[in-house]
Amino acid sequence: MLAVVALALFSVAGARSSGAALPLPSAWSPVAHVAGPGIGHVAGPGAGDVAGPGAGDVAGGARAEVQHDAGIYGDGGVLGFGRARFLGSPLGVKLSAPVVAMAPTPDGAGYWLASADGAVYSFGDARYFGDLSGRRPYAPIVAMAPTPDGAGYWLASADGAVYSFGDARYFGAPAASGGAPDPVVGFAPTPLGNGYWLVTSHGAVYSYGAAHYYGSLGRTNLHNIPVVAIASSANGLGYWLVQGGGEVVPYGDAPRLGGMRGHAPVVGIAVSPGGLGYWLACNDGEVYAFGDAAKLGGDSRANPRPPISGIVPDPEGAGYWLLDAAAFSLRLDQPGPGAGPRIVGVAASQLGPSPDGGNFCNPYGPCEEWCSLFATWVWERAGVPIPRYAFVGDVYYWAKKHTKVLPVTQEPRPGDLVLYGTGPQDVKASPHIGVVAQVWPDGEIDTVEGDAGPGRGNRRAVLVNGPYLPSQSFFANGYPIYGYAVP
Repeated sequence: MLAVVALALFSVAGARSSGAALPLPSAWSPVAHVAGPGIGHVAGPGAGDVAGPGAGDVAGGARAEVQHDAGIYGDGGVLGFGRARFLGSPLGVKLSAPVVAMAPTPDGAGYWLASADGAVYSFGDARYFGDLSGRRPYAPIVAMAPTPDGAGYWLASADGAVYSFGDARYFGAPAASGGAPDPVVGFAPTPLGNGYWLVTSHGAVYSYGAAHYYGSLGRTNLHNIPVVAIASSANGLGYWLVQGGGEVVPYGDAPRLGGMRGHAPVVGIAVSPGGLGYWLACNDGEVYAFGDAAKLGGDSRANPRPPISGIVPDPEGAGYWLLDAAAFSLRLDQPGPGAGPRIVGVAASQLGPSPDGGNFCNPYGPCEEWCSLFATWVWERAGVPIPRYAFVGDVYYWAKKHTKVLPVTQEPRPGDLVLYGTGPQDVKASPHIGVVAQVWPDGEIDTVEGDAGPGRGNRRAVLVNGPYLPSQSFFANGYPIYGYAVP
């Protein structure tokens, strides 16, 4: 096991004008690194099987008849290509936290979905083995993986905790030995399930059990682009690390098959059967094939275009699923509603694409970049007497005069507005804004943001961004945070 810290934190996007869309979608690169007391694992069959409302109760084939044209984006939230088939999704449940991960069964006839609060939903022949419902994870879940026989699964959180269910074995975790210096963003088991790797956003790799360490990006210049995923080679004697800019770096016996630069943010990798190819998925729905991976299509022509947050291979043949986590309804009350439940409720009610079409048209003001129009509309509807501002800096000055502005070193509460950039002086320095929706025990936040996500003809959406740690916003989002406006 070896962990190395990357030192440089730089922007992944240039300065944008007031109200510019945040370049990264929800759950693109969750960040956190503070390990809480008692975080370890839930081991063995039956662990964590005290399920909360809705968790795991959409099991077996019961939801296989759900139509693809349901959900906020009309696609069911799980899009199948090639031999991968849609088998259901939790469309009829308002989830407490965003869906962040997906894992298939060995025969490809089922899959699990996991949300940031550790709830697990099973479909097709996937069996439910428990989850973290009823508990309060210290840090949000960021990754999920199945055991080789499909009789268990692991969940991994941003602070480096690993939770095991069913026949999944626990081999150790960064959170149990001092924590990771940077947020964990990926988890990959060995093909035999006798070990696993975790990777942080800065490229440090942790190995446990029979998983061997073959190298990392931790001491290299990441060119301002975080690592987003890790995948095992076919025999477990190597792995690939994937950066959000499309770079794929092989280690051990993982073959060098190529990557890409200059594309939309890459959100994940799916390895083809046999390990001689892989697909890379971008947040705009484009999918690129390398090696022997067949070109099977993507979702980039959808209009409105949903943000894709992950890709999962069909283990039995040529196919994969794309995860559109933005399709699911959210009530955003985990780990708690906090001080501004009315504000958060108003913001969450608007999730989805703008109904007013392209050219930045939106329901909250004129056809212009509208993240600030949305944020001030939310406060206004919740009873805060703020004018409808198009410039983020005006929100800062209004709050400083009439309510309060918190420095970035203080922890915000749900309902506060997060102010991205370096200061309120002009649109270049103050480019974006969002509504704080959830604050996790480790300090990570989820935000609801207007004028966000990929879209054709500047047709943007209201999306959830996060979870991410505010101190890491520069690395994760492309902007730092200079303060929080308090209602």
